[in-house]
Amino acid sequence: MSADPTSAAATATTATTAGPDRYAVAGNPVAHSRSPEIHAAFAAQTGQSLVYERLLCPLDGFEAAIRDFVASGARGCNVTVPFKFDAFRLAARRTPRAALAGAVNTLRFDTDGGWLGDNTDGAGLVADIERNAARPLRGQRVLLIGAGGASAGVLGSLIGGRPAEIRIVNRSADKALALAASHRAWADDHGVRLSAGGLDAPAPDGRHDVLINGTSASLSGAGLPLPDPGAPVLAVGGLAVDMMYGASAAPFLDWAAGQAGAGGATRDGLGMLVEQAAEAFLLWRGVRPDSAAVLADLRRRLAAP
Repeated sequence: MSADPTSAAATATTATTAGPDRYAVAGNPVAHSRSPEIHAAFAAQTGQSLVYERLLCPLDGFEAAIRDFVASGARGCNVTVPFKFDAFRLAARRTPRAALAGAVNTLRFDTDGGWLGDNTDGAGLVADIERNAARPLRGQRVLLIGAGGASAGVLGSLIGGRPAEIRIVNRSADKALALAASHRAWADDHGVRLSAGGLDAPAPDGRHDVLINGTSASLSGAGLPLPDPGAPVLAVGGLAVDMMYGASAAPFLDWAAGQAGAGGATRDGLGMLVEQAAEAFLLWRGVRPDSAAVLADLRRRLAAP
């Protein structure tokens, strides 16, 4: 599902504060985030005057931290774990894709009409899968692990790619079933079979073409988010994606590579991060940056000794 961020950006209120416009990534934790580097690169590439920071929010003080940030003259922020549902509640207006997700990862602090909430995660994930990894979703069988804010943010866009089937599994089966129910009409409109259940029952008939880890297990070092790592869930030659990136994603992706075998591929969440950031930048600034160039440069720098 997509919003129209270009037209939305045209309604943004002009800043009245002197100096570069301020943005941030808000979450807990945020010290690991590469978002400041990405948005600095976008700004330099497009000639935009802005600064982008990390905003560590207390677990019980997200709203207060955001309101203080806005009072300082900030124009917008990205929102990461665990505050995407909180951001949804704070938004006075929401794009269609944010409304479907029930979660917000991007806020624009408009003074006319209230704060606008968007969710760019799904568009970023699908762009990375289909464009950067060259794996069209149409007709594929997709297994999405997790039913929290990350999965809620991407499910609508995954359905928009028209795979044959998406199955959602989660430690709490009830949450997976609720997420599926909230997207049932959207899936039916796109001809996508949508099912859900607990982690112990990934699928009645085995392997999937695309496997996506939408849990926070990688970030927290909690290990593989499946009760039986030996069970076959990824097809030979399939694609596995962890929404986390860097070293934290390695255990899941190494395991998935063993399942996919020759011809398979794995991706961490760095591409998704850059692509969703490009969507947020468009919403804020009204210009779309060259995400491919920024992603390639970031991967080179991360790989350097």
